This record gives sequence, C-alpha cells and structure tokens, in this order.
Amino acid sequence: MLLAKQLERIFLLKDKGQEIKLTDPEPEWSVEAVMNFYANTYPILTTAKVSGPVIRDDTVQYRFESAMGTKG
Repeated sequence: MLLAKQLERIFLLKDKGQEIKLTDPEPEWSVEAVMNFYANTYPILTTAKVSGPVIRDDTVQYRFESAMGTKG
C-alpha cells in the first residue's frame, strides 16, 4: 500500500556565520510570507532571496540567502 505524506518545510538562514533552522509558522503560507514573518526577528531577511526547495531527511528545505554584497 502506498501512502502519501506531507513533508515538513524547514527554512535555513545563515546569520553572522551561524546556520539557523526556522520552523514553518503556517504550512499554508507561501515561502515569501514565511520570510516576511521572520524578517521582524532577522532583519537580514528583508533583502534575502530564496533558494530551493531541496528534499532532505523527509523535509522540504528552503534556504534564505542574504542578497547583501561585500564592499571591495
């Protein structure tokens, strides 16, 4: 028998060199809505872009990546 299973969404963020795993506040929300939700706590998300999804360990992982450049 084949069972369909909804995979949990995980959101990854690198802040100050440390990877942070954010849980899904509302599975019905779009990825952009989740990013906006967490932007109050992690201001770096206001200019971030999304990469993914990648399926790993029975989760759907999205990565929020900073769009900030470096001065050179």
